[in-house]
Amino acid sequence: MDHSWGDTAGDTRRRITVTDMSVVKINVLTVPPAMRETLESRFAGRAGMVEKADGFEWFELLRPLEGTDTYLVYTRWRSEEDFQRWQSSMAFSEGHRAANAEAAPPAHGHPGGAPGGQGAPGGQGAPAATGATLWSFEVVQSAAPPAG
Repeated sequence: MDHSWGDTAGDTRRRITVTDMSVVKINVLTVPPAMRETLESRFAGRAGMVEKADGFEWFELLRPLEGTDTYLVYTRWRSEEDFQRWQSSMAFSEGHRAANAEAAPPAHGHPGGAPGGQGAPGGQGAPAATGATLWSFEVVQSAAPPAG
């Protein structure tokens, strides 16, 4: 399915055609202010792991500016199957094992930990996140600034 926009006079946007729908996964992490630096450090420590996965397209860790303690972990994948393959891969397991070792005793979820993790609240050994939810989306439109 072609989701590009038509040519119109004066339209300076680059055309982006989405023929095979990418999928976006957003991990919504509740992170108390005292654990923000820990979470960001854990993600920095896993840099490069997801980027090597087949079908991976993009990653961003979004820090809240005001009014919330929610971080968003944005990843974009060529397909749902690519995301599922990465989730069951050794690289995924290794990235989470490294974060969990830093936050020992083990927590579950992304490098920030998730509900059910153990450890002293706010201290070394604690999960950085106190909650996690995974949102899934299909990309239906995309835009980029004009080329050159």
